[in-house]
Amino acid sequence: MADEKKKDAVEKAEKKAKSKKADKADKANKPKKPNIFVRAGKAIARFFKDFRGETKKITWPDAKTVLKNTGIVIAVILVIGIGVWIVDFALSGGLSLLEGLAQEPETTEAITQAATDAVTDAVTQAASTTQAGVIRLFGMLG
Repeated sequence: MADEKKKDAVEKAEKKAKSKKADKADKANKPKKPNIFVRAGKAIARFFKDFRGETKKITWPDAKTVLKNTGIVIAVILVIGIGVWIVDFALSGGLSLLEGLAQEPETTEAITQAATDAVTDAVTQAASTTQAGVIRLFGMLG
């Protein structure tokens, strides 16, 4: 049994030595990578070659299609712009009303009182005018 263990150990050592030699041989047979400048130059050349090939696949629209699409884009921009302007105008007006109410609460009371006074004065003046007209009418009749 000891002989078998020794044989196994020798076989393992021989396999390791062979694999090391094979690795060295693979490294020796493996082509070296070119330096960074050569690889970069090849990559740039490949990029431009692919770029040229892709540009040949492009189908350009005719002038009529371009003008039509441009008109559509301008129309959509105008519609959206007008919509945004309307919303902005409404929100600005609402905010200015809220700010006015928040800053001067007595102003609303003053406005209400002034409106009440104006209505009262208008009613009083209309009543006195009507009364004077009735008196004149009866004066003419009597």
